[in-house]
Amino acid sequence: METDISTLAEAVAQLQASAAATNTIFAETYYFLSIPLMVLIHAGFLAYEMGASRSKNALASGIKNILAFAMIVPFFYFIGWWIYWAFPTGLSGSEGAMGISGIGYATEVAAPWSAFMGPNLDDKSSGVFFGAFVLFAATTASILSGALIERIRLTGFVVLAIVLGAFVWILAAAWGWHADGWLVTQWGYHDFGAAGVVHMIAGFFTLGVLLNLGPRVGKFNPDGSANQIAGHSMPMTLIGLMLIIAGFWGFLMACVIVPGEAWSWSTTMGATIYGTPMTLSGMTFNTIMGFAGGIIGAWMVTRDPFWMMSGALGGIISCAAGLDVWYPPMAFAIGFIGASAMPFVASFLERRGIDDAVGAFAVHGFLGMWGLLAVGIAAQGYPALAGEDVVTTSFLGQLVGAVTMGLLGFVPGYVVSLILKVTGQLRVPPEVEILGLDAVKVPSRAYPEGINASVSPAE
Repeated sequence: METDISTLAEAVAQLQASAAATNTIFAETYYFLSIPLMVLIHAGFLAYEMGASRSKNALASGIKNILAFAMIVPFFYFIGWWIYWAFPTGLSGSEGAMGISGIGYATEVAAPWSAFMGPNLDDKSSGVFFGAFVLFAATTASILSGALIERIRLTGFVVLAIVLGAFVWILAAAWGWHADGWLVTQWGYHDFGAAGVVHMIAGFFTLGVLLNLGPRVGKFNPDGSANQIAGHSMPMTLIGLMLIIAGFWGFLMACVIVPGEAWSWSTTMGATIYGTPMTLSGMTFNTIMGFAGGIIGAWMVTRDPFWMMSGALGGIISCAAGLDVWYPPMAFAIGFIGASAMPFVASFLERRGIDDAVGAFAVHGFLGMWGLLAVGIAAQGYPALAGEDVVTTSFLGQLVGAVTMGLLGFVPGYVVSLILKVTGQLRVPPEVEILGLDAVKVPSRAYPEGINASVSPAE
């Protein structure tokens, strides 16, 4: 009898070990797959920005996107990932209540020489988490990139992209997208889908740069009225925007903490990065509803295919902060309202002499802010952290978060771009801009045989 019990216990232990191993492989695979999906975001930005550029600038627009992505990766490896774990409680680097932050903790798990930052077989998650976060960092640079096309120096842009992707946004994430983050623990800040810590940061950083960069040659007339500078391929731009939407599924799935691992908040349920419960079902309902609401809202107010597809992205961003809590029709309404307002924000900037070539501030900066405030309006009282007697969300907390994100994005963007401007590293000379960046900066041509206009049979 004792032998039978012992055999049964061994079998149960083996089953438990097998189940744990299976769950670990699933968890690793889940985050691993989020990475190539997020790469689709960058394929989308590549097509989107090249299509929005005139043919004489198409390759230059693509090159700066690709190079910025590549440059961010090593900077994020050596310093950015460490910043996320070191400074959630503030710039002092003290340890937070959850025990997963502070300079000491960061040095243990995220310093370049740490065993967690290499192929350590005992730690199966650090690499895929790092991969997901570095793709978030690269996304902020891509958001910046589109607004600056056709006149930014490559060297200046790379510097700005590194500052934004490897330093600024990850500090915002430490403050508002970490269970020890001071915005979360003190103000109840809630931002499940990174509307503030990615989109708003990048949008306001971009606004600061635009003020120093200035408009493209020919954008504005002497009386201040604006001219439309159309890109060479609207179809390419629309396809790019749809690829960004596809990649957004990887972006959002990487915002989920899957259950059952040592680093998970729960063994039975998915959770947000704050430890609060969420489901993939709810995220799916709300993402699709926000997507649809954004398309319809933007189309109704503009009838413009560019803004229609930008509205799809804007609708998701509008409801991203609360994707884990919205009732699906609420996500539709929030996406609809945000995308309906988006073109008017772009026009407001244009009337003030700001040339945002693709409406990046309106889509990301403004709608990221709207998404944060929508949580404060419609989700007050929701627990901001896991556990009992925890801080809850409020309009004031979301407002404090929005102001923080705005300043943390805008000030570095303005200051760094001003330094680049003073040193002559921000903008190409006017004669280069008029000739086209491809002709001067790129040893190749996007269309060697030219772009042929339609020719009638009689011709």
